[in-house]
Amino acid sequence: MSWVLFHYAYPFLKDVRPRLKGNKLKAFQHLTKKERRILVVGDLHCPFDLDSYLPFLLETYAKWNCNQILMIGDAVDNHYSSFHQTDADGYGGGEELDRAIKRLSKYRDAFAKICDKKIEICIGNHDRIIMRRAFDSDIPARWIKSYNEVLGTDWNWVESIVYDDVLYEHGEGGQAKTKAKNNMMSSVCGHTHTQAYVEWLVGKKYRVFGMQVGCGVDASTYAAAYAKNFKKQAIGCGVILGGHTAINILMPLGKPKPKPTTVL
Repeated sequence: MSWVLFHYAYPFLKDVRPRLKGNKLKAFQHLTKKERRILVVGDLHCPFDLDSYLPFLLETYAKWNCNQILMIGDAVDNHYSSFHQTDADGYGGGEELDRAIKRLSKYRDAFAKICDKKIEICIGNHDRIIMRRAFDSDIPARWIKSYNEVLGTDWNWVESIVYDDVLYEHGEGGQAKTKAKNNMMSSVCGHTHTQAYVEWLVGKKYRVFGMQVGCGVDASTYAAAYAKNFKKQAIGCGVILGGHTAINILMPLGKPKPKPTTVL
């Protein structure tokens, strides 16, 4: 068991420190330094998220001793109401919403157990599809329920948010490196499922990074069929340490399934 998990499992031993020295002591001090350590969750597009994505997030949160969770947006897909071509054989609106709520509740419950801070979530373009549909239909905003009321969450839904001089937003209208350059501040974005990188922009008087986090979308579902000829989706998440260090964590690739034996 790792020290982080041991500490979590046995809080009464919080004052106990392992006997470390040299590089191991420095690594321990780095992992336990008092600073904001944010786990950035990629696009989910529930109910079309990967079953393995949540366990991967929980493992990453523990490994990097994170103390805050921020979701980069597109928690739900809303495929049935998309402005693009929809699948006539896909779920109806009610069924897709029910499935999305059920899938999302697993993230809600798991995050509540490991993080005592309120979960922040940037509003993505897929999250706001229904709001846009209502606006186009001249429906007053007071008729529309909040995201938390509909989805059964208790999160803080925002367009963008800044922590430790790092800007977090979903990423419509440009990738993270473009946002960082334009705003001259470090920026973290999602939205582009095939990108996962950290790029630093260094000038004479500033140094900022642009970070594209991966996603947790299941590319085999019909909702992702539009991208079947795109690059492979980058399945992963991000970790931001104190606003000064950005790390992309990509989920290990699964082992290829053996081909079935043909019986003649």
